[in-house]
Amino acid sequence: MANGLDDVVAADTVLSDVDGAGGHLTIRGHSLMELAGRWRYAQVVRLLFDGFFDDLPSDTELEKAIGNARVEVFDRVQPMVAQLAPLDIYSGMRAGMAVLPDGDGLADALRLIAAQAVLTPALLRLGRGETPVAPDENADHAGDMLRMLSGTASPALAKALDSYLVTVCDHGLNASTFATRVVASTQAGLTSAILAGLGALKGPLHGGAPGPVIEMLDAIEASGDATAWLRKEIAHGERIMGFGHRIYRVRDPRADALKAVVRQLGSRSETGSRLAFAETVEQAALEVLRIAKPQRSIQTNVEFYTALLLEAVGFPKEAFSNVFAAGRVAGWIAHAREQQATGRLIRPQSRYVGPVPDLVA
Repeated sequence: MANGLDDVVAADTVLSDVDGAGGHLTIRGHSLMELAGRWRYAQVVRLLFDGFFDDLPSDTELEKAIGNARVEVFDRVQPMVAQLAPLDIYSGMRAGMAVLPDGDGLADALRLIAAQAVLTPALLRLGRGETPVAPDENADHAGDMLRMLSGTASPALAKALDSYLVTVCDHGLNASTFATRVVASTQAGLTSAILAGLGALKGPLHGGAPGPVIEMLDAIEASGDATAWLRKEIAHGERIMGFGHRIYRVRDPRADALKAVVRQLGSRSETGSRLAFAETVEQAALEVLRIAKPQRSIQTNVEFYTALLLEAVGFPKEAFSNVFAAGRVAGWIAHAREQQATGRLIRPQSRYVGPVPDLVA
């Protein structure tokens, strides 16, 4: 058996396909480039949910239903959210979501989507000594998330965040999606399955890495020499954050999708200068990695430009994984429902390699 289940097919899915050799991502028959920046998040949620829930409403009605769910979740968690504020922002969000009903219906799914958009801004505001802002049920999902964070949401920033949520909505059978499907296969409810996905996403080898990209960029800027800083990190056995991927052997297509979004925000002087610096670092890193690890193809991954985009729209780096989860939750839910529909429990075998007891005749 391959370590880490490499190349083991564990599910048939209609949801997404990751072509690691060609650098393509397909989501229910659509290329990522067709969706990112063109489809709204609510439209992609409906695309992913189609066939897994009865009486799925139209795109417009679904956007409204997600807005209603944000209001419902805010009212539900408001009495307890101050108690979650001392936790780190990711743990606080996860704990807040654990109180949601553990059903399998569309209302349960929409509450899970709403909860991540509601809890993250509320916890960030409490951490700054500010009062949480209630949702606006009539606002679009990404715009309302930013409004709950800072009190306002410019159309440009709202569109950028919406494009991000679309870009990361699903990505094959990654660690968090597999964890979600394992729990869903037991016929546990959606909340239980999504909490499993959240646990897997927290790790730095999965969704927990975008924040350190900002730390890396800041450290390189302070050093004044990107190439020297990168060579030193590699010499000390450190990972270069935002580069390399378990599946992609070419450039991660999501990196290009998010880079295009950041470039659209480049008229803002701070974002434009940050992007220019990041592009310089990116080229230096690719060259250093090419020389240091000639046997491997290590390219830019989604985390590099995720960091720039989320910084530009106003999220602090400690909340980047929360926002990643806010986009990915739609894919998790769809995978959970797809797995539940099979009626099969995921139960792989292990090979025992420990000591064997003496058998008495």
